[in-house]
Amino acid sequence: MKLIDLTHPFPNKMPTYTGDQKPRLDQIASVAKDGYADHKLETTMHVGTHIDAPAHMIECGKRIDELSLESFRGQGVCVDAREKKEMDIEMLRNRDIKKDNIVLFCTGFSKKYREESYFIDFPVMDEALAMELMKRKVKMVGFDTPSPDKPPFLIHKILLGAGILIIENLTNLESLLSHKHFDVQAFPLNIVADAAPARIMAVTK
Repeated sequence: MKLIDLTHPFPNKMPTYTGDQKPRLDQIASVAKDGYADHKLETTMHVGTHIDAPAHMIECGKRIDELSLESFRGQGVCVDAREKKEMDIEMLRNRDIKKDNIVLFCTGFSKKYREESYFIDFPVMDEALAMELMKRKVKMVGFDTPSPDKPPFLIHKILLGAGILIIENLTNLESLLSHKHFDVQAFPLNIVADAAPARIMAVTK
């Protein structure tokens, strides 16, 4: 068994989506000065690798803390979306995607994570693909981009409206393209909110 970390580290200067509040991670105590170390974190929920719950876009949708632990793990499928400007339904052709699968889209865009273009020029998902994922009743979808779509966020609303959770800002998805079978463990902090930071990994054999 091998664990592959799909999560970006969370340093003090974390890149954010255009218009989002910048997070702060400050050391407020040190072993040398205080006898112990401590840090203070100030952040919105949609910074770094995180999971969107239905409440993010759906009125009266469930928050992260209202979802069962089983919602955050499952059999993974990694779809090669590199060199794509738009992710479409053709990408699922001949792919065995079943109910409750966690589908990860590898665009290769995570390599631009600390560049301005990461939050501007990222590839997006089209409506037909989102509807097909809804039809197949997948559990969760994940992207190595900041979002599956852009304003007015129709794809968010389709997926979250169907109870499909969304993982954003993944990394290392290229390492999964050669694996036909793997599991995903994607557990967020148990925060009473519409989304939460998460430590996400793939478990391969």
